[in-house]
Amino acid sequence: MSEYFIGVDSGTQSTKAIVIDGKNGKILGSASSAYGFIEGLPAGAREQHPRVWVKAMEAAIKQALLAARVKAGAVKGIGVSGQQHGFVPLNEKGEVLRPAKLWCDTSTAAQADSLVNRLGGLERAVALTGNGIPAGFTASKIAWLKQHEPQHFKNLHTVLLPHDYLNFHLTGNRRMEAGDASGTGCLDIKTRNWSESVINAIDPLLGDKLPAISPSSEPAGELKAEVAKRLGLAAGIVVASGGGDNMMAAIGTGNTKLGVVTASLGTSGTIFAYSSRPVVDPQGEVAAFCDSTGAWLPLICTMNVTVATELFKAAWQWDNDRLTAAAAQIPAGADGLLLLPYFEGERTPNLPAASGVYCGFNARNFTAAHMARATLEGVALGLNYGLDRLKDLGVRPKQIRVTGGGSKNPLWRQILADVFDAEVIGLATAEGAAYGAAIQAKWNHATVNGERVRIQQLTDEFVKTEAGTRATPNRKHLKLYKHLQLCHNKLSVANAPVFADLAALR
Repeated sequence: MSEYFIGVDSGTQSTKAIVIDGKNGKILGSASSAYGFIEGLPAGAREQHPRVWVKAMEAAIKQALLAARVKAGAVKGIGVSGQQHGFVPLNEKGEVLRPAKLWCDTSTAAQADSLVNRLGGLERAVALTGNGIPAGFTASKIAWLKQHEPQHFKNLHTVLLPHDYLNFHLTGNRRMEAGDASGTGCLDIKTRNWSESVINAIDPLLGDKLPAISPSSEPAGELKAEVAKRLGLAAGIVVASGGGDNMMAAIGTGNTKLGVVTASLGTSGTIFAYSSRPVVDPQGEVAAFCDSTGAWLPLICTMNVTVATELFKAAWQWDNDRLTAAAAQIPAGADGLLLLPYFEGERTPNLPAASGVYCGFNARNFTAAHMARATLEGVALGLNYGLDRLKDLGVRPKQIRVTGGGSKNPLWRQILADVFDAEVIGLATAEGAAYGAAIQAKWNHATVNGERVRIQQLTDEFVKTEAGTRATPNRKHLKLYKHLQLCHNKLSVANAPVFADLAALR
């Protein structure tokens, strides 16, 4: 009998849903539903109301099921991937107290700094949890709520992350798993337990508001009858534990064993690798996450990937093809033009007040085409700063698999191969996070039914690379890009005080 599984990826700009065949992993149908940020907020604030995610998820699932043309009764499970770090505050009745502050919300920078100081500094914070607490992490958003909206904090009963809230909507259960929870800044990633030190630094009663951590191999619960009826599915099917978008993208790109590294090129950029042990960065730049399979996922995140290209295209009224064609006419290095792509602040390096900088203009390179090339290269150099940090901590990439919207650009893939000095290859399946969520749903379904299936068996069977997307380093460019990397790093450090001064004028 055929079995099908649904994967959902609830992101910053849209929610996507896919339906896969449980026998071979083939995607049979897909759909998406778009939305935006709440408008009119102060500088640095980025918020969405969780009801927007629910509406988009249900719409995308219905459309994907229609496209797949499968019998609803044959769907055996749903897996949900969600944008990391967002703070969804619920009262005792399960009602949302206020809109969710998102991963890209940098308005909580002061609370992040204050928390780190109360813990005894960055080194002490890393020792306690494996991570620092940048502005993007959930802990700073909880502290912000306590300081700025004390009535909401008084009524706070449960802290959930975006994917947890969608699971709550589907099942009625308030749960977390270690992968997404490790991005809160409140979890000790070595023990997979909440850190009492961080909890007490925010509020001694916070521990009662944090759900218990459940294994990723166990489902979040069963699909509620009323939701099942709206979606046309059978009540009681498995809703997988789910996870953060990066954790699900790791599964969806086959990043479940040593040597595989994933670079996700979406609104933000992430690079992450599977590890059988905790990987802790004493400097706090590499996020020491757990993954959503029971292992660990050292990760770096930059806040500006397609942010940079979308801004450039809007300014010049170009599409992707024109940007790529123009950039391809310019030599590597853009004749000395260099971009620090910090249009939304930056997380790696940790510069929440940073802004974008094109550096090195002269009469020769003051053209739109040079800016196009510098934009693609600047994002790649920003990502490579993080990849170098991962290498410093012992990560040894054999292959870098790229996913997300930016991975579809062949010129960008070649630039990444040259900057990374590594083979870069795309995936046969583009939707890494949604695909990973669907695979995890199959894994959880098998576990519930007593089958002994390792997640690695499923990813090895289902996840395929696309040979035609392979890019290998151009040896002529390696020395140039290593030099540009040094320039990029120096400029980031040197401009940090200027960024802070400019932020005061916004």
